[in-house]
Amino acid sequence: MPGRVTGESDRGPDDRLVGMTVTLGGIAGLIAALAFLYLVVRLGGLLGKAGKILDETTVSLRTTSDNVQPTLKGLTDTVSLTNDQLTRVDSITSSVTTMTTNASALTSLTAATIGTPLIKVAAFSYGVRTAVRGLGKKDAS
Repeated sequence: MPGRVTGESDRGPDDRLVGMTVTLGGIAGLIAALAFLYLVVRLGGLLGKAGKILDETTVSLRTTSDNVQPTLKGLTDTVSLTNDQLTRVDSITSSVTTMTTNASALTSLTAATIGTPLIKVAAFSYGVRTAVRGLGKKDAS
């Protein structure tokens, strides 16, 4: 036949399938191959979903990290201002302690300066009153 390629068989396309036989092992192999293909497709889908979850986790972690840094800076500023205020309160407390010590010393000095003569005057006036009463009772008897 003209235009024929060498090595072609003289049989037609339907003739090739006629000589082929399907065995039970071949069907089992085909079913196993299809099951394996199904498992590979399902595993690929799961891996794709896991990749999306990891991407979302990365974005969420980046957002959290971006939000935590300003919060930590604000917290640092707040702690610094609190330390400044505590330093001021400490100086006020030491001033109040000094004032309390001075007031105590002044009270002791006042008691020593005025108290002792005042006690002596009170004792003297009590003695005079007692003596005057004693004289009044002797005159009446």
